[in-house]
Amino acid sequence: MLASSVLFFILPILLSPLLSYGVQFPFNVSYNIDCGGSTNSVDQFNRTWLSDRFYTGGSTGLVSEPLHFHPLQEKTLRFFPLSSGKKNCYVVDLPNGRYYVRTFTVYDNYDGKSHSPSFDLSVEGTLVFSWRSPWPEDISQHGAYSDLFVYVNDGEADVCFYGIATDSPVIGSLEIVQIDASSYDSATIGTNHMLVNYGRFSCGSDQWGPGFTNDTDFFGRSWQSDVEFRAKNSNIKLLSTSKTIVNTSQSPNYFPMRLYQSAVTVTGNGALEYELQVDAKLDYLLWFHFAEIDASVNAAGKRVFDVVINGNNVTRIDVYKRVGGFASDNWHYVVKNLSDTVLTVKLAPFVGAPILSGLENYALVPADLSTVPDQVMAMRALKESLRVPDRMGWNGDPCAPANWDAWEGVTCHPNKEETALVVSQIDLGSQGLKGFISDQIGHLSNLVSLNLSSNFLEGTLPSGLGQKSLARLDLSNNQLSGSIPESLASSSLQLVLLNDNLLEGRVPDELFSVGVHGGSIDDNDHCLGKYSQGGGSQHKASIPIELILSRNKALCGVSPLPSCPLFWDHGSLSAGGKVAIGLACSFIFCVLLLVIYICCIRRGNNDYDFGLPQDLMSLAAKRNKYQRQKSLMLLEMESQHAKGFPSTLNLQSESS
Repeated sequence: MLASSVLFFILPILLSPLLSYGVQFPFNVSYNIDCGGSTNSVDQFNRTWLSDRFYTGGSTGLVSEPLHFHPLQEKTLRFFPLSSGKKNCYVVDLPNGRYYVRTFTVYDNYDGKSHSPSFDLSVEGTLVFSWRSPWPEDISQHGAYSDLFVYVNDGEADVCFYGIATDSPVIGSLEIVQIDASSYDSATIGTNHMLVNYGRFSCGSDQWGPGFTNDTDFFGRSWQSDVEFRAKNSNIKLLSTSKTIVNTSQSPNYFPMRLYQSAVTVTGNGALEYELQVDAKLDYLLWFHFAEIDASVNAAGKRVFDVVINGNNVTRIDVYKRVGGFASDNWHYVVKNLSDTVLTVKLAPFVGAPILSGLENYALVPADLSTVPDQVMAMRALKESLRVPDRMGWNGDPCAPANWDAWEGVTCHPNKEETALVVSQIDLGSQGLKGFISDQIGHLSNLVSLNLSSNFLEGTLPSGLGQKSLARLDLSNNQLSGSIPESLASSSLQLVLLNDNLLEGRVPDELFSVGVHGGSIDDNDHCLGKYSQGGGSQHKASIPIELILSRNKALCGVSPLPSCPLFWDHGSLSAGGKVAIGLACSFIFCVLLLVIYICCIRRGNNDYDFGLPQDLMSLAAKRNKYQRQKSLMLLEMESQHAKGFPSTLNLQSESS
């Protein structure tokens, strides 16, 4: 699948805060992405389009008949062959809020295979569009726009594609515009629903809006003509005006004035009817637009009509009574639990003829559960550290949409509260991985099974592998080094395979008990089946410790592995070694104290023996001087005796 098909390089295009009619639009985040385009460009309506040339996944293509397409961004496309992975995503950093998202999808036989592809498209982890081959001929040749409103709460918008069978998803352009979070009655409908467009039309006019005309719509909405939605038996009369319509382009919906400057009504006493194609079992939001632009209707009660939806009369409307003339008015209604694929809307006359300026129909699609944010970050860190190849499709949300096999080798389930998805199993055995196991794996607090066997992983075992939930761990046949973390001993492991690595140090006794007591072993385990006993799909078995830990660098501590050195454990001093060093240091300290004590007592009895060096030198000098004086006196006495002089000593003795 795919590892790096993520688009982070796009910079926001700032919309001018002051647009037509002097109205200030408070949001300035907008992206126009030309998928497959090689350079940035500006279209005929002065909108800047950004190339996705830095996007590393998939390939670029060109429609087979580019002359049939006027905008440049409709001529280029990006497609995602199977070699790029089953799941490919644009992930665009955005401030949290509500956004309008529009895609342009076209095939036009760009690959010469005359086979339009089957694929699904999700936004923020919720499946919203499904394309199935063969496409209608007109859409296949000329393409189609699809749009929706969605809330972004995690700082990024995910737009992902999931190929069906071997087909390659395609996209021509992607637009994202920030809108008012309070729009379309979000206070009542809630923020956990997407509004998926099933029809947005302007009555009495041709298609208009961003990408089609110079007319302004702050939200980026385009408006179709209502012709294809009208019932065939309606006697239509078109109305239009160039006068200013008041109360337009206002918060929170910012509906443009152009929408209310045209309308349709009927002649005679007929009703105005529309038939809208929908999918059953969904709720739909109908948003009606009115403006009394007929100058002859200048008082309340002159034009009154009923709104009948699927045969049910739901309200009565008097536009002039509600807002007056040449002023915008809108009203909405939610249709629940549809059992049919056609939604009928009829404006039945009560007084005069009904009038309609526009109508929007949105499916209320509940947002699917997404992965817990901490686990999303952990899985992305693991993707980088393991160097997961592109073909595995590790992009966007690891678990969503839940009905996709989102990331190859990853299994998820709802958490206990059923408010989010969590990762429960990772199976990436024999995938040629050459990285290391990220410490962030510790955030996968619901991980039950981890298989990274028979790869080329290096580095040490992170302490985060000690999740309480972890029951099965297979890291065999890699190049992992270092010691086995003590945290593994505190987990709920039933099966551990760490053989054929470069591990060393003491094996925790608790980890050894896994091998003694055995665990639940699946016959399909690539290296465990031969150790199971009996028939059936699962058996209890006792796994010898050699199977779990054999052929490592220097593991020790449990039989039949060799005993660990007394003072060395887990690549460092053991607890016994630390105690021994402490005792040795204490003994040496006591000996030093004893020596100092003895020396102090000896100094008390013989102070001169313990004088300072300068004192001892002075004493020696005095002794030498005395000896010299004594020698001189003896010589003098001997000389006097030889000359016959009496000795000084004798004279002294005689006088005494």
